[in-house]
Amino acid sequence: MEAGFDGVEIHGAHGYLIDQFLKDQVNDRTDQYGGSLENRCRFALEIVEAISNEIGADRVGIRLSPFANYGECGDSNPEALGLYMAESLNKYGIAYCHMVEPRMKTVASLLPMRQAFKGTFVAAGGFGREDGNKAVEEDRADLVAYGRLFLANPDLPRRFELNAPLNKYNRDTFYISDPVIGYTDYPFLDSHH
Repeated sequence: MEAGFDGVEIHGAHGYLIDQFLKDQVNDRTDQYGGSLENRCRFALEIVEAISNEIGADRVGIRLSPFANYGECGDSNPEALGLYMAESLNKYGIAYCHMVEPRMKTVASLLPMRQAFKGTFVAAGGFGREDGNKAVEEDRADLVAYGRLFLANPDLPRRFELNAPLNKYNRDTFYISDPVIGYTDYPFLDSHH
């Protein structure tokens, strides 16, 4: 906050530390942070509470990926996990809950979580222009987040506005150490558009 940011998104997704606590296929703890769904979610919720107390809940969001299985970090019942987290987060009054759709999208995959969470619900996971708009129109999300498309299209909002063609992202340049390749070398639309 001192650096001038508006808020903090807690990364509770994609096999990182918080996600490892949440998922029963990797959390083999026998203390109060392991075993039951409630225990596995305790660490994430304590972090939400601590950061909310520090900077204000209205400046806190969390990203969760109940359906993902990065680094063998999966859960036997992702629907129950996502729903428990969505319901539990309500008591903190955070700014938003950001959830990632399963890779194989099912029609109503995030819908129970969206309905359970009382704040702003952000959905992510391979959305394009049309299905992103549709998700918001159908009230399956308040907002849709874009990752790979934004990386490859620095002017993505403009392209969506004009329904212009998109640059294709190059997966080979993801997560490499070169600060230029794959981050600053995607072309903008021609200025005469």
